[in-house]
Amino acid sequence: MRSAVITLAHGRHTPLRLQQEALAHSTLGPDQYVVVSMGDPDIETVTVDRNPSATVLDVPLREGRLPRAAARNAGAARALEAAAELLVFLDVDCVPGTSLLAGYARAAQDGALLCGTVAYLPPPPPDGYRLDALPDMAAPHPARPAPPDGVVLRGGDPRLFWSLSFAVTARTWTRIGGFCESYTGYGAEDTDFAATAALRPRR
Repeated sequence: MRSAVITLAHGRHTPLRLQQEALAHSTLGPDQYVVVSMGDPDIETVTVDRNPSATVLDVPLREGRLPRAAARNAGAARALEAAAELLVFLDVDCVPGTSLLAGYARAAQDGALLCGTVAYLPPPPPDGYRLDALPDMAAPHPARPAPPDGVVLRGGDPRLFWSLSFAVTARTWTRIGGFCESYTGYGAEDTDFAATAALRPRR
């Protein structure tokens, strides 16, 4: 299954570099890495000549606000143009574990909205984070499901969806119709997306 990792960035250059480095150490690398710059012309310089190779798109700010919904849609459109079958969305502050993409690929099926466990890191040490030390440093969110590795919890509450780390098949993305671009900023577009996904029947 051809996969694309899609992330949005405005500033946050150090986390973006760390995410790219983590993807390079993934047991299953992405076929595409699409980085959508939201009004940040330096993103291409941050990602160039590094692995995995990044395709950088530019989406301008909207009245000074971050167009997260539109940026995700633009990233997905580029991935689908290049024949992606699985769309994996990661927040720029998310550092994927080595097995994240493989886990999403195993669990992927049409009609499923997959949400990965997100843990929280303490402030970085003076010399920055080391990838091999991160699993012992991060604590899962106490109010969110955190199944063990390899375990998939089904039938979750769509009200708990958030876009920090999620995946859908290309067919499912098309069925849902992407994010509503009337939203800018952060948060409301997630609630709308999950509600739409829950209401639209599988085909």
